[in-house]
Amino acid sequence: MDDEPPPGYVTFVATHLDDLRRETNRLVGGDAEAAHIYMDVLADVAGHWRRLSWRRRLLGRPHAVREYMQHRLAVRTKQWRDDQIYEIDVRVLPPPAYSPALYRRGGSLALRKAELIPGTIRGGVVSRADAGIAWCQAYRRQQWHAVGRRIAFGVLLIATLIQSMQWLSVDY
Repeated sequence: MDDEPPPGYVTFVATHLDDLRRETNRLVGGDAEAAHIYMDVLADVAGHWRRLSWRRRLLGRPHAVREYMQHRLAVRTKQWRDDQIYEIDVRVLPPPAYSPALYRRGGSLALRKAELIPGTIRGGVVSRADAGIAWCQAYRRQQWHAVGRRIAFGVLLIATLIQSMQWLSVDY
């Protein structure tokens, strides 16, 4: 796994980030923990990106990555609900009512000028940042898993050597 996210992953995150955030907020009821949940889901997708992209290309499953993301979102949300110490009651509230005076024909001079001025928000910056953070989390997780596998292999090797030494020392 590279330490930088591939362009395909960044594009996937940019495409699905708003829907993922909205769905996470809906599933956890707008809790502050929603940001952590969707970042964990993105990290899960990043950790399996190579396998998922191969499944998409070689096996002809064009929605394999999106299906895996939805599955991980369901799993992470269930884990979050199981960790709660109280009963969760999620209610979807209607959007707040806006003042109709601001949106009447004409409105204020500032609102009429706002339509003509281009926005100052740079598109894609948030999605690139979230993709980079999730990829970094998956990269670190992969490094720790590699260390764990090496430790487990070393313990098994030492246990095998001890068993073989005991077997050789037995007199017949």
